[in-house]
Amino acid sequence: REILKDIDYENGYSLYVGIPFCPTVCTYCSFSSGALEDWKDFVDAYVEALCKELAFIGEVSKEKKLNSIYIGGGTPTSLNARQLERILSCIDTHFSREYLLEYTVEAGRPDSITEEKLQVIKAHKVTRISINPQTMQQKTLDVIGRKHTVEDICRTYEMARSLGFDNINMDLIAGLPGETALDMKDTLEKIGRLQPDSLTVHSLAIKRAAKMGQEVKAGQEEGRESTLSPEIGEMIREAEKAADDMGLKPYYLYRQKNIAGNFENVGYAKVDKAGIYNILIMEEKQTILAAGAGASTKIVLPEKIRLDNGRETNLIRIENVKNITEYESRIDEMIERKGEWLWR
Repeated sequence: REILKDIDYENGYSLYVGIPFCPTVCTYCSFSSGALEDWKDFVDAYVEALCKELAFIGEVSKEKKLNSIYIGGGTPTSLNARQLERILSCIDTHFSREYLLEYTVEAGRPDSITEEKLQVIKAHKVTRISINPQTMQQKTLDVIGRKHTVEDICRTYEMARSLGFDNINMDLIAGLPGETALDMKDTLEKIGRLQPDSLTVHSLAIKRAAKMGQEVKAGQEEGRESTLSPEIGEMIREAEKAADDMGLKPYYLYRQKNIAGNFENVGYAKVDKAGIYNILIMEEKQTILAAGAGASTKIVLPEKIRLDNGRETNLIRIENVKNITEYESRIDEMIERKGEWLWR
């Protein structure tokens, strides 16, 4: 309640901006993102389409109060500095910061972060970034397809600190293939030396669309044992203790489908460093307008309506197409679809 006390549920909203590109696609990932090398010739066109959608959202929402912005993906910093500048400048042009409480960019993968990109993000007064190692075990980073080292994680984190970022989140995943509770303990010790402002601990969720999910299914069909860690419970307890040792307190929790061991994802943060958007996306009490391929808009209506299927609801979901080239070619359709429901 304290974190959300300044949120305007009736006249406020939050903005999500999706960047569906990554340096490489991690084996556990089921998001609608593609490897940058495969899509590099389409990125500029995507940025143009995205800016067109953002301009529309900004125009129709100019009488409303924007409370938080979250740029995620994918990996937003897989874009080059010029493309990042284009998107952040577009947001500056079309959205007021008068009521803005938080502005997050997922810097994400260390192999996508450069000093130039961080300077662009800092210049646009982004208040919160994520640098997400998922693990500090090199053997696991190699297995899951992340083309960077543990040293890269530490280097980019220190670079961000040196540039003045004072609200840095880090993500970890419990239950990655081959990892033990001792591996998680070692990872947490290394994270503890960095002292992030918040830490999100995910339990591995295996989705059918992910490469790892297909491998697990194939292994089960052939009678092989799963490679997933049986020690997730101990990993989660280690993370809780390590977070407390770092002065981080739990502030949000959610459970996904297909999550290993039926555990949860938990966010820990220092005082005044909790991720506001993270709470809002789970609470579903405030409208979240989303732009980009695969982005999902959630419109909270002032009162319930009856849908064509007879169901009553006050929450309308509007999904953008996931395919990157279709998003570019059908951007006017994405805009029209939002226009039918926005601020009714």
